[in-house]
Amino acid sequence: MGNKRVMLPASEIDLTAVKYIPENIQAPHLTGFWFKFFLNLAEVPGIGSLIVNRLKNDNKFDEKLKYTVIPEYPMFKPEFPPQEPEPAVVSIEEDAKPEDRVELALKCLPEYDPASNWSGDTTTSFRYWKIRDYAYAYRSKFTTPSMVAERFISAIEEFNNKNPTTPLLISFDPDDVRKQAAASTQRFEQGNPLSILDGIFMAIKDDIDCYSHPSKGATTWMHEVREVKKDAVSVSRLRSCGAILVGKANMHELGLGTTGNNANYGTTRNPHDPDRYTGGSSSGPAAIVALGLCSAALGTDGGGSVRIPSSLCGVVGLKSTYGRTDMTGSLCGDGTVAIIGPIATTVEDTILVYAAILGSSPADRISLRPSLPCVPNFSSQESLQSVESLRLGKYTEWFNDVFSIDISDKCGNVLSQLSEEHGCRIVEIVIPELHEMRIAHVVSIGSEALCALNPDCCDGKGERLTYDTRTNLTLFRSFTAADYVASQRLRRRLMYFHMEIFKRVDIIVTPTTGMTAPIIPPSALKVGETNMQVTGNLMRFIITANLLGLPAVTVPVGYDKQGLPIGIQLIGRPWCEASILRLAAAIEETCAEPKKKPLQYYDILKGN
Repeated sequence: MGNKRVMLPASEIDLTAVKYIPENIQAPHLTGFWFKFFLNLAEVPGIGSLIVNRLKNDNKFDEKLKYTVIPEYPMFKPEFPPQEPEPAVVSIEEDAKPEDRVELALKCLPEYDPASNWSGDTTTSFRYWKIRDYAYAYRSKFTTPSMVAERFISAIEEFNNKNPTTPLLISFDPDDVRKQAAASTQRFEQGNPLSILDGIFMAIKDDIDCYSHPSKGATTWMHEVREVKKDAVSVSRLRSCGAILVGKANMHELGLGTTGNNANYGTTRNPHDPDRYTGGSSSGPAAIVALGLCSAALGTDGGGSVRIPSSLCGVVGLKSTYGRTDMTGSLCGDGTVAIIGPIATTVEDTILVYAAILGSSPADRISLRPSLPCVPNFSSQESLQSVESLRLGKYTEWFNDVFSIDISDKCGNVLSQLSEEHGCRIVEIVIPELHEMRIAHVVSIGSEALCALNPDCCDGKGERLTYDTRTNLTLFRSFTAADYVASQRLRRRLMYFHMEIFKRVDIIVTPTTGMTAPIIPPSALKVGETNMQVTGNLMRFIITANLLGLPAVTVPVGYDKQGLPIGIQLIGRPWCEASILRLAAAIEETCAEPKKKPLQYYDILKGN
């Protein structure tokens, strides 16, 4: 029997009495034979319920949901109060053509001379080619999209022939890539590229529609029950800008995992250390960008799935405000926690892709009333002053709750530099009920995933899913309608706490992940694994932005002692993507360590 708990209304909580409790997830780490054995038991009626109930009890699910009186009304999807306008920004019309929006964003970027970088000394320090470098090389006829396409195709084929398999793309048509590149090459020859994104190579995560590729969600069967008839809205916007869409990138099956492990097609490896995970679930998109093979990629983020792999692979990943981008044409388009977001090597490239894909769906415009999307105007005098005036929130005990102290040290150094060099003010904050937030998030995303999958699972397709997906679904099936409603009551409480915090700060700053890239156990390659301690470390700082729909960006700031990338996360007010992107650019320019060339890297622009 449980003991009834009664929560005070959120507005009556005494924040000075809130104590930080480090996360302590109770669950076995299983792989290989024992993982299969565990799953077989967990799926047996009766025995399975006992196992799942024990796990839930050990992790206080019932205590926080079933036995607790939560006074707030449910919030079934994020609801935001009106926000103050952001300073030093340029507004973008949602209904404008994507190529016109990209052109406007391009005019707001800092001055940059691609010519000096093209001919300059490349031995000093490693840097990724920017989208503006590609555009310059094409316009100057140093190379063509078709020449770059051949280098790209040979690199992908090299990857596909590796043993064990480490596929980046699980749907790839070289002839289609050549056809797109030839059309782009012709536009450059005629002097009329569609936009700065014309001829830029981009990958699309396998849960976002990109015609004529199937969308499998990295399962072995999703394409059998769901036909792709056209591009997702975000993909069609990129295509209208002339981007070369190279195929469907590998991912953790159905997005239900944080490592990127995939026993169906092979697990994508981290470019900085092939014995380690990329992070997930957007494993292929992050890896293909970090390898230098694509300037950008689209991922989905319902529980850190853009930000985790971006951080672990040393690139930039943006999770926009819930509803900022139209989710039509994605496998996770009908939930309340996920968005489609860009992954790129630099903040400015992230901004360009974001400008192309943004634009709420007609339904979200009515229900969410989004403020006008904006990008930071780096060319204005006001831009520097707006960084100097920022108030940055830091919850120190949470910030320091990391598996590797290298992470909190590096991210702490960045905050010090922002304070000393840019004049930002660091404000100590307290965020109550983080444990409740984790539970509310897993119940929300799990219930929504199960609702979408139930018809096919009941039709026998569930047995063809990977062991770790089936383990997750076994947990999700134990959630009741009352659990779901209680989680939405918690969502309203947590939204209140955060909106109060945002009256005192402009941006909340955390490490992106609590650990750097974890090692891949060899036995996990064949059958997958379940390791909730690793999941907890990877998701520790992630969930706020998903459950509450807030914008967040991860930007690389350095490396741990093993040379693995570390990312810092900036969480913004609703609809305030421009503010977090401006600060991310300042961190990238003045606070981050020099970039290290990944162990695996391809220069497909110059072909070096």
